[in-house]
Amino acid sequence: MSERRHVAAEVADRLRHRGIALTGSEKPDELADLLSAVERFESAVEAHGGDLMVDDLKSSRPDDRHFVLPRRAQAESARAYMVRIDEAALALRRHPRHPG
Repeated sequence: MSERRHVAAEVADRLRHRGIALTGSEKPDELADLLSAVERFESAVEAHGGDLMVDDLKSSRPDDRHFVLPRRAQAESARAYMVRIDEAALALRRHPRHPG
C-alpha cells in the first residue's frame, strides 16, 4: 500500500470513529480536508464548554445538540458537508457558552 493510501485509510478510520458517514469515493485530499473541518468544529465546541464525549454523533442524549457535529446527508458531497460543518462551527459563536 502506498504511503498516500495508507494515510488516507487512517484518516478515513478517524472520521468513521467520530461517526462520520463516508461513501468510499472520497479522494485523499477530501478526507484530509474533512478531518480538518471536523477538528475545527470540535475546537469550537470545546471553546464553548462542550463535552466531545457526550456531544457526538453516536450519543443518543447529547448535553447540547448545538455541540453535535452535523450529520452528513446521504448523497451530500464531501465539499458540501465541509461547508455545513464550518457553518455550524461559526454558528457556535452566537451560542451561549456552557459553564465549565
